[in-house]
Amino acid sequence: MMMLREVAEGVRVHESECIQSNAVIVDGDAGVLLIDPGITREEMASIAADLRELGTAVAAGFATHPDWDHVLWHPSLGDAPRYGTALCAASIRDVLARPDWKEQVAEGLPPEVADDVPMELFGLISGLPAGASQVPWDGPRARVIEHRAHAQGHAALLVEDRRVLVAGDMLSDVLVPMLDLQAADPIEDYLAALELLEAVAHDVDVVIPGHGSAGDAAQLRARIEQDRAYVRGLRSGRMIEDPRIGSSAKPGWEWVSDVHEWQVERLTGGGGTET
Repeated sequence: MMMLREVAEGVRVHESECIQSNAVIVDGDAGVLLIDPGITREEMASIAADLRELGTAVAAGFATHPDWDHVLWHPSLGDAPRYGTALCAASIRDVLARPDWKEQVAEGLPPEVADDVPMELFGLISGLPAGASQVPWDGPRARVIEHRAHAQGHAALLVEDRRVLVAGDMLSDVLVPMLDLQAADPIEDYLAALELLEAVAHDVDVVIPGHGSAGDAAQLRARIEQDRAYVRGLRSGRMIEDPRIGSSAKPGWEWVSDVHEWQVERLTGGGGTET
């Protein structure tokens, strides 16, 4: 059975069993654009098999940001160019320059998939020119919306003709905003990124987060507001009511409350409260 699910004309998603990671496939004139291709060897090989069944192949790849689960690749996907922002590429080059990078990456892998995560093509990202406005490929215009939320060099892609926003690790229905706590001002960086995404919301019918479920235009706006309320709650130090943490968290995602508490601790130096 084909693993790819069409969410808009010419746009398909493969949702991983591990942390609901979404690989996004956009049809082009001479192949597909593969965004954040997945986590395990098995699922990436399945994507490649599905593309062969569809009579196409990968023409270009794109990593929305340099976290380990967004810069993987598998030989069956071919040797198409793999792009990211200039900062994304520079960040992952810094990782690869460390002699013990494989051991460091391995420490952060979910134990249930650690043995099936391919490392041989890890992080081979070509940086787009600084300030690049679109992905260079033969297909629908994929506008690069770069920001500083979550990770250095993070970018969302707006596939304009398909009215699809590929959000990277933002706008999730299961994850709260995860800030880049190494940034000088992680809260304001995140709020500024939400403003950038809100500015294109009128051009979007489908939003695809890096982890979680795809949503429609109404859900996009609701997620922007929910994430903004969460981040403002972190800034003010008040109690945060969010359905993604506490007793209302989706089964299997209870650990997100731990992420929340960790962020509160790092930002305020004290404990946090959730409902």
